[in-house]
Amino acid sequence: MTQFDLTDDQRQIQEMAQKFTADAITPFAAEWDEKHIFPRDTIRAAAELGFGSIYVSEESGGIGLGRLEAALIMEAMAYGCPSTSAFISIHNMASWMIDRFGGDEVKAKYLPALIPMDQIASYCLTEPSSGSDAAALKTKAVLDGDHYVVSGSKAFISGAGENEIYVTMVRTGEDGPKGISALVIEKDMKGVSFGANEKKLGWHSQPTRQVNFDEVRVPVANRVGGEGEGFRIAMMGLDGGRLNIGACSLGGAQRCLDEAVKYTRERKQFGKAIADFQNTQFTLADMETELQAARYLLYVAAAKVTANTPDKTKFAAMAKRLATDTGSSVVDRALQLHGGYGYLQDYPIERFWRDLRVHSILEGTNQVMRMIVGRELTRQ
Repeated sequence: MTQFDLTDDQRQIQEMAQKFTADAITPFAAEWDEKHIFPRDTIRAAAELGFGSIYVSEESGGIGLGRLEAALIMEAMAYGCPSTSAFISIHNMASWMIDRFGGDEVKAKYLPALIPMDQIASYCLTEPSSGSDAAALKTKAVLDGDHYVVSGSKAFISGAGENEIYVTMVRTGEDGPKGISALVIEKDMKGVSFGANEKKLGWHSQPTRQVNFDEVRVPVANRVGGEGEGFRIAMMGLDGGRLNIGACSLGGAQRCLDEAVKYTRERKQFGKAIADFQNTQFTLADMETELQAARYLLYVAAAKVTANTPDKTKFAAMAKRLATDTGSSVVDRALQLHGGYGYLQDYPIERFWRDLRVHSILEGTNQVMRMIVGRELTRQ
């Protein structure tokens, strides 16, 4: 990124993602939502463009882009379907962890199938009794020769039951963050099972289930990073995940703002288009201003994460909080501008309203984002 604008290469990446979305996602997203269809073929088509390995290194077969380029791709795809875009983001986060922190054996074992998304990865941190307090996780991995024996459960896992690979945070040592390690667990390993598909408000194009581990034997070679490094790896992954989920909010909100502009120009009341009323123009102006402000904070935060600056985590938290809150607010106002029609499934607004609502909860709640920022400020 040049100081306040995208580079030519970044614009080309953005345009490629926008064209893919217009052709392969937007025309079908409403049906995916209504019928709870998991669009695996579309996801694999995204991987053909490199979108399954956005920041996996070129040495490992990925396209080795930065976090800003990833955010541009996620934002573009979310214009068509935030649920599908977010799903691809999660796969990228898990694949990056294997590439960045895994040894040669685990990388060679899994990345060749993950990069083209012939196999898809889930990220398993949250548990039924540990959400925001992630370091209190209880899933245990006990060393037994050259294997870990894993027992426990993970909750709210995107892709669970469908995906083949689960990058899982487990307790291998003492209580707290220093006792957590990361393991790659396969769907077909004996003792892995899944709960029922959760009935969610939104994100209908991807399955969400509980993952259960009943004395699952996982090779020590499947560990990502050293023993006790799992929590640090998880938090580093979340810096990028927070940017991507913020970008999904930006893309969804931009779609709804565009729909609102179009609708208010066409809809007539009291003898003229409702876009001609000053109240409508003021509402649209606020939506545009707030969305642009959130977008540029997120782009700056993405550049900081790529550059590994000391304040990257603070900026990622600020950007995630602002983008997801702003995104939901913009979509809510777009629905209001549509009046009763915005409440109908014939229009896309209500789907985005439902899909974006969870963005202020996952990848760290927006209350936790405020905790991160506040803690950093008072430490200085």
